[in-house]
This record gives sequence, structure tokens and C-alpha cells, in this order.
Amino acid sequence: MPIRLSMMVAILASCLTIEAAPALEFVADQVTKKDGHALRTGIYYKDDMWRLEHNSNGPVNITIVRKDRQVMWLLLARMKHFKTLAYDSRQALRITERLDGELAREEIGSEVLDGHPTTLYEVTTREGEEQVTYYQWVATDIHFPLRLVRKDGSWTVEYRNLKLRTLPDELFQIPLTYLPLERWEAAGDGPIGISSPELEQ
Repeated sequence: MPIRLSMMVAILASCLTIEAAPALEFVADQVTKKDGHALRTGIYYKDDMWRLEHNSNGPVNITIVRKDRQVMWLLLARMKHFKTLAYDSRQALRITERLDGELAREEIGSEVLDGHPTTLYEVTTREGEEQVTYYQWVATDIHFPLRLVRKDGSWTVEYRNLKLRTLPDELFQIPLTYLPLERWEAAGDGPIGISSPELEQ
């Protein structure tokens, strides 16, 4: 095979490999801390949809976020009802190695976190008119940010017991036995204005 043709075949093969790369799917414990309060949530993630199983007291047991559809579903297991809300950008997960609005990044150390070797960075971002600095621990073996801490200490998110695995689509769908909460509210029997615990962070 001529060298030029073999190079073209190699480049095409690499492009196909990139396009066929598996999407990010994982299950983990998400621990969020804000203003001294900690919230632990079980999380299942697949592409632009994720499922949050709440461990806090409250009517909402599970939040399913469908960024692909721009909606969120709040599941109330005890009542077998669900409430539909518009997707809120505050629900977006920061699970990429690069942060939105990133201005500068400096490597400042390394650490083993939850069994994974990580590189610690100081990252400066622009959020609106404000510059915000974070510490970010990126696992070098799985290329995943296991911990993100705002430099002023006001906010932290960490992923523990993270496992990369294929997840069924059913996790990100409303159970067939659940009914819209709006029908119950319209009858005057239910609470109004239920919100997801995650939105209060």
C-alpha cells in the first residue's frame, strides 16, 4: 500500500474511533457542601441526562434531569406522582476537565483521592462580571474531576465511589405507574410549589 494511501487510511480510522468513542456514563455519590451544610446524593449520569437520588428529608425522592429535553422531573415516591419543571442551568454538572468560562489554569500539586491519582489545579473562571477561582482535583486515570472547591471555601462538590458503567435508559424516564402532580394539585388535594433540593444549593 502506498505511504500516502496508508496515512489516509490511518487518519480515517482515527476519526472513526473518535466518533465511536463511548459516551460518559457513571454512578457515584455526590457530596455537595455549601455554607457549612452538606448534602449527599446518589447520582447516575448518561450523556445529557442524570438521575439524583436524594437522601435528605422531603417530598422529592428523585430528580431526573433531561438536559436533552430541557425538562426536569421531580418524583414523589410515596404518592407515585411527578412534577415537571423547565430545565434550570443551575442543575448543570461540572464534570468536564475544563471549566466553563475558564481564564487560567495552574497545576499546583497531586494527591490520591478516593483511590484515584489526581492532579490538583488552581483554575480562574469568569462567571458573568465576576472572576471566580476554584481548586480542582482531576483523576488522571479516568480523566474526571473528582473534587471542585471554590477558593473562598463557600462551595464544594465531590464525587465518591465513582464507577464507570453502562446505564439503562429506564433510569432517566418517568415510571409508568406515576401520575402528573398537576392533576392532584388541580383537585386541591396536594402541595403547591415543590422544588428540587438541588436547586436550593
